[in-house]
Amino acid sequence: MNATAPVRRLTVLYDAECSLCAFLRDWLLRQPKLVPLELVPAASEEARRRFPGLDHGATLDEITVIGDAGQVYRGPAAWVVTLWALREHRPLAHRLSTPAGARLAKGAVLAAAKWRGARGQRGGAPWGGQVYRRADGWSYAPGSGWSYTAPGCADGTCAPR
Repeated sequence: MNATAPVRRLTVLYDAECSLCAFLRDWLLRQPKLVPLELVPAASEEARRRFPGLDHGATLDEITVIGDAGQVYRGPAAWVVTLWALREHRPLAHRLSTPAGARLAKGAVLAAAKWRGARGQRGGAPWGGQVYRRADGWSYAPGSGWSYTAPGCADGTCAPR
């Protein structure tokens, strides 16, 4: 990655099953942009193909933004760079990039995480502490964490390729 390379395009990885994330995705799509944004579901096949070196499980937990020269932004920095790409919000991004602003950005990210947690898990459906399964093959079990089973192979009888 070239740290001095200009940013000409950003890819935002977001949790497609989270109602807050989907709302923010739709809001971002409506905003006038100074830098083009591509919004790609986190841990999707497309995200894995485009960014094979990322920890895709972690991209489901917090917003991750990738610059066209390989820059990776997570958490508060990801929100700041996303706001920086928006015409009407670039001044706010500059304020949030100061030490005092960074504390405010971190607080906003923590508040969003708390809201997501209070909603039960992605998509607003109550979670209940059991195994959480996603349609893309990923599942989360409280005792063992994230695991992947290719869709259609849950019973172990996948057809050979």
